[in-house]
Amino acid sequence: MNPLVRPRRLAPGARVAVVATSGPVPEERLQAGLDVLRGWDLDPVVGPHVLDRHPEFGYLAGTDADRAADFQNAWCDPAVDAVLCARGGYGAQRMTDLLDWDALRAAGPKVFVGFSDLTVLHEAIATRLGLATLHGPMAAGIDFIKNARAQDHLRATLFAPETVRTISSGGTPLVSGRARGTTLGGCLCLLAAELGTPHARPSARGGLLCLEDVGEETYRLDRYLTQLLRSGWLDGVRGVLLGSWRNCAGHAEVRTLLADRLTSLGVPVVEDFGFGHCDGALTIPFGLAAELDADAATLTLDEPALR
Repeated sequence: MNPLVRPRRLAPGARVAVVATSGPVPEERLQAGLDVLRGWDLDPVVGPHVLDRHPEFGYLAGTDADRAADFQNAWCDPAVDAVLCARGGYGAQRMTDLLDWDALRAAGPKVFVGFSDLTVLHEAIATRLGLATLHGPMAAGIDFIKNARAQDHLRATLFAPETVRTISSGGTPLVSGRARGTTLGGCLCLLAAELGTPHARPSARGGLLCLEDVGEETYRLDRYLTQLLRSGWLDGVRGVLLGSWRNCAGHAEVRTLLADRLTSLGVPVVEDFGFGHCDGALTIPFGLAAELDADAATLTLDEPALR
């Protein structure tokens, strides 16, 4: 797995587009997120359908076509330097195939930030555009609005990425050791759901795989991990970083499952790495060559996340 092309870092005054690709967005949280971005001396612009709600399925932020159009128009606007997702939920899978990937490629590299349901777009942008992305807090998320650690780490990654080349999590090793590879991953249930789809990569071979999830029963986490194992998708993975498991079973139960399913890979595994659905979530760049030190609970990037 080769490292991907890094977009340019942001500078004061950069224009960032905020779009809703998945679930409906609370207006008050969106406005609070826009205020944060303005406080960073960015120029946020909002997709016209960001506050829409699907006429039949209330879990979607507007129709698939409108969500796709907002994303496409933002990415293809030469004045836009970054595309930030407003929130996750569900719906990215429904709109990803509606995007004109040739036009997106022609528009050139952009910074992309999101997590959770946006695992789908992280994978698609990697496979179709060959671009590195940022797994980080979203513009209308509680963490983005209210948590200083989440804000500071994302801001440093966007503006001064050389200052956060080593990401220290305070986590603990599940399997000791060091490993080198290319970062990838996201929400476990979506990585499993994407198997066999047009925009998913064929395997995690050569990768440092980041996994997290939210609100899942233990047997479902077991199912997702087992599906990735049985499909061969995890063959050749170099190391695993485990993020948050909010609203899943207790820590001991989830830890026992993760150990049962992952230690057989024979690679370093670190838990509690502090990304995903947790307070103060760290921003993890995807698509970059890096070294994982499970014992020190650090991820050191070969190069800054952005140029």
